[in-house]
Amino acid sequence: MSTPFPFTAVVGQDDLRLALLLNAVSPAVGGVLVRGEKGTAKSTAVRALSALMPEVDVVAGCRFSCAPAAPDPACPDGPHEVGAGVQRPARMVELPVGASEDRLVGALDIERALAEGVKAFEPGLLADAHRGILYVDEVNLLHDHLVDLLLDAAAMGASYVEREGVSVRHAARFLLVGTMNPEEGELRPQLLDRFGLTVEVAASREPDQRVEVVRRRLAYDDDPDGFAGRWADEETSVRARIVAARKLLPSVVLGDGPLRQIAATCAAFEVDGMRADIVMARTATTLAAWAGRTEVLAEDVRQAALLALPHRRRRNPFDAPGLDEDKLDETLEEFGGGDGSNGSGGSDDSGDEDPDPDGPDGGGGQPPQEGPDGGNDDGSGESSGEVPAQGEPSESGQAPSPGAGEQAPVRAAEPFRTKVLSVPGLGEGAAGRRSRARTEHGRTTGARRPQGALTKLHLAATVQAAAPHQRARGRSGPGLVVRRDDLRQATREGREGNLVLFVVDASGSMAARQRMSAVKGAVLSLLLDAYQRRDKVGLVTFRGSTGEVALPPTSSVDAAAVRLESLPTGGRTPLAAGLLRAHDVLRVERLRDPARRALMVVVTDGRATGGPEPVNLAGRAARLFAADGVASVVVDCESGPVRLGLAGQLAGELGGTAVTLDELRADSIAGLVRDVQGNSRRAA
Repeated sequence: MSTPFPFTAVVGQDDLRLALLLNAVSPAVGGVLVRGEKGTAKSTAVRALSALMPEVDVVAGCRFSCAPAAPDPACPDGPHEVGAGVQRPARMVELPVGASEDRLVGALDIERALAEGVKAFEPGLLADAHRGILYVDEVNLLHDHLVDLLLDAAAMGASYVEREGVSVRHAARFLLVGTMNPEEGELRPQLLDRFGLTVEVAASREPDQRVEVVRRRLAYDDDPDGFAGRWADEETSVRARIVAARKLLPSVVLGDGPLRQIAATCAAFEVDGMRADIVMARTATTLAAWAGRTEVLAEDVRQAALLALPHRRRRNPFDAPGLDEDKLDETLEEFGGGDGSNGSGGSDDSGDEDPDPDGPDGGGGQPPQEGPDGGNDDGSGESSGEVPAQGEPSESGQAPSPGAGEQAPVRAAEPFRTKVLSVPGLGEGAAGRRSRARTEHGRTTGARRPQGALTKLHLAATVQAAAPHQRARGRSGPGLVVRRDDLRQATREGREGNLVLFVVDASGSMAARQRMSAVKGAVLSLLLDAYQRRDKVGLVTFRGSTGEVALPPTSSVDAAAVRLESLPTGGRTPLAAGLLRAHDVLRVERLRDPARRALMVVVTDGRATGGPEPVNLAGRAARLFAADGVASVVVDCESGPVRLGLAGQLAGELGGTAVTLDELRADSIAGLVRDVQGNSRRAA
């Protein structure tokens, strides 16, 4: 086994290290979600934490890591007698993005359960992680139902496996850590709320700190064991501090003053529910124990708010997580209670590196020679503020000018709830909520022989397959003699996520400010719908003489919204160029992700200008999609008393359908659901 990079050798990232250490002291804090760009030591810090975790006592031979002093009475390997056990290091279990439900929660041997009545259970990753660390890299790419199972187990401290009336329960208490790159898509706000703490990480912009990162990494790569040996004393010191904080934690007092500050802070920032209050209380208590105190101070409450509230402020999918620290300080000062601790809680530098290395946020017990804080707050704050502001300079006409007649971007109108646009037929793509598909979850529609491991038993079909052979198999008792060939897998129908490719006309004919604002509002509404239905999205625009890919297909709907906001307009209408560019995008995506079906949404008034025979060329380009069976819808943006109906003609060439901006609203008179009509050779 390779030597992990030492936790105390990680440069900067003080908030990340502190959040991990607080959960190591008290897993009841609720885990950590680490958000940040690639290459910021997210995975390195998490993997390094496992070496700091104190060893655990377990019952010898128990696959579920029962504590010998208080074994789980419902343990599938039990019952265990209270007594001495064996010590082993705390485990760090990694959950891969492509894991199945059975790999996560475990699996029952259905054949033995039916034939013998025996609960033959193969533990999953939740059992392996009990009393250790469960690490989910790229948690935002994990299927939603797996995230639900994971967070339910973390909240209840137990995992339940149900298969056709056979039930197994085992303890599952672990430190949950997830990492994600927001550029690849966001977690739903409901799932964000289930993580106790969230940390935003970014690479330092300080040259000296970047030099130190490279120096330490090269030294580790050259001699991992020697490098780890040089940090052994610091590792031992932090490990001892974790043990001491665990012992001190039950003695920490959360007084009425800090508790009132917690409640006032959550109310001031209008977070939903009471989970934020509870997490803040646990975090502030743990911070006090980590600092070696038995009393919670205002500075603990402030630090707890910075870790526990930013991700709970995300109401809209396009909102960036964050916290107004000035408002936080004002709230803490107003509800300070006069205990003399408000000065430290409201100071300007309490959110940055504490000059006292023994303080509660002084680098998480890190060696003092690491240099200045890498500015996680500064880096993440800049990255969250830079992109949405791109539209601002362009309002003054300073956007890039790819062609003559360009107009400054306009802001999108208020989004609205749209009709459900779905792909016809039955797919087999990624789990989602848009179109019908064969899935592992959903309503049962039939049965088939299992291909590989049996995951969803169709009991009636299995009994029906086994029944004719009972006499030949010598059945003599009440039990049914079942063979593996009798087992039947349930086929289920649910919903899949699609690739929604937006093709937006940004030409001069769309450039009237009120009109373009309405168009952007409609696209933003469809993006919001795509976010809720777990789709991938892409954005192609056309104007002037070419079509361009403004955003390649991605799971980050936020990125599409940002590109849409800064979209300039003007010039001719190269409709054919935009369609051909969209055709290329779909061709490449079909190779990358063949199971995910596409839905193309063309937002235009249907006009085509520029170049020889622009209308005929656009018609030929549109017929390519009809030939490929791509489901499509045209959002008709034509306005005024005289309408040419060009968007409807384009929809006919595409083999799809057309809707007006008014008809796109879910509450319009045309109804709530519109299926995209068209030839689909890939539809089942």
